[in-house]
Amino acid sequence: MSRIGKKPVEVPSGVTVTLDGTLFTVKGPKGELSRNLHEDMKVVIGENEVTVERPSDNKLHRALHGTTRSLINNMVEGVTKGFERTLELVGVGYRATKSGQKLVLNVGYSHPVEITPEQGIEIEVPANTKVIVKGIDKERVGAIASNIRSVRLPEPYKGKGIRYEGEYIRRKEGKTGK
Repeated sequence: MSRIGKKPVEVPSGVTVTLDGTLFTVKGPKGELSRNLHEDMKVVIGENEVTVERPSDNKLHRALHGTTRSLINNMVEGVTKGFERTLELVGVGYRATKSGQKLVLNVGYSHPVEITPEQGIEIEVPANTKVIVKGIDKERVGAIASNIRSVRLPEPYKGKGIRYEGEYIRRKEGKTGK
């Protein structure tokens, strides 16, 4: 049995969960999220918890059991606390600024790179070398952060680029002259 799938998802007060066929909806203080779950997974909504049950022990159902529970947990956590991902810009002259809603990155190209966030995603620039991506959908926050990071991936020789906060970049030794 899936250890994660067996755990019930705690639903805090102020959060409502509904299931309409396969459409699972969570409403909370920060917003509303909905997602279509696999039709084989049985979602049981209790008084202040949600449990996921699988119909059989075949490989697909075992794989979906923990995944479905994690998706529901992330939705509940998103509408209560929200998610954030922090990025750091490392390099001489690398900086980020905010122009209206857009994020403007100067990372060594001949032109600044502009990134417009999706609806429901908020981008903050507390320092010119730090970018924070916030939102209620964990998947979309991670995708936007990954898109920002892909503008200038960290390189192993000097360590320059855009990296996640706390990310370790394995350094390589440069060429040696003879």
